[in-house]
Amino acid sequence: MRTAFGETFDVPDGYLNTASVGVPPVRVTEAVLESVRRWGSGGYSPPEFDAPVATARAAFAALVGVAPAQVAIGPAVSVLLGPIAAAVPDGASVVVARGEFTSVSFPFAVQQGRGVRVTEVEPDRLVERAADADVVAVSVVQSGDGRIADLDGLRAVRERHGTRVVLDVTQAAGWLPLSLGWADVVVGGGYKWLLSPRGTAWMAVRPGSDAAEAVPHLAGWYASEQPWGGIYGLPPVLAADARRFDTSPAWTCQVGAAEVLPWLAGLDVAAVHAHCAGLADALRAALGMPPAGSAIVSVAAPDAIDRLTAAGVRAAARAGGARLAFHLYNTADDLDRAIDALT
Repeated sequence: MRTAFGETFDVPDGYLNTASVGVPPVRVTEAVLESVRRWGSGGYSPPEFDAPVATARAAFAALVGVAPAQVAIGPAVSVLLGPIAAAVPDGASVVVARGEFTSVSFPFAVQQGRGVRVTEVEPDRLVERAADADVVAVSVVQSGDGRIADLDGLRAVRERHGTRVVLDVTQAAGWLPLSLGWADVVVGGGYKWLLSPRGTAWMAVRPGSDAAEAVPHLAGWYASEQPWGGIYGLPPVLAADARRFDTSPAWTCQVGAAEVLPWLAGLDVAAVHAHCAGLADALRAALGMPPAGSAIVSVAAPDAIDRLTAAGVRAAARAGGARLAFHLYNTADDLDRAIDALT
């Protein structure tokens, strides 16, 4: 057991794999287990889950700097982005970063039958190329190597050229300070840095943007203005705000998210960033790499993942390298273990 930022975690020594799966505080695990036990004994009434859904929705909104009414819930990033991509006009041009995580790029790429053109560009040219595109879709922090997007540049492109900006915060929210109310769409999965069960994701849609007018192709009963009053019959009376994009919640998963997201949203995110990026940059310095201010480090040595595994370090093989990720529960001991393995 270890303690960080006021919470207790059952994180093993050398766990540097949050970019794959985050480890929740112990009390979050207990809340999910209690939810499962209540389900297993018939102790739940479905409307009880509306409260955790609303709590998690509001906390995600706070983490990315938007109002709760702008946020929709879903099970995964690609599911939430599907209707957004389907609303892109026929023949539109979309730019993505080369090597972008496919949950961001695939929803747009499969629109090619309508003439939608998706172009991969080098990350350092993304802002430049976005100026000539209809849409730019990019992860705020790249999954493969931890590169942080030029958010100021993307915001300027949106303001000057009208390019619609779609941002994925899956590898950023929870450790990187974010204020993204200017973006058209902000989407993120919960099971990594947000320490929530898999099956939780959220999408913020800026009021007045074209994305807000997208057809909610996955609309069901939970997208209704009054969900418990809209489970039978037609016509659909969908929510006036972003809840029109809601999919039916994974109840127990939302219980876990509601336990952990308000705590994350209440932390001093600058302090969290300093801790996470500080450990990561210390590793980069030990390996002769420049600082990056990111919590993710990619090590390209061909035997890096084998050496880390042998040393008891949990990391991931991604994009031709070993990917190490430092979250708020990691310590200098985890850092030293990784340095010893790689030097």
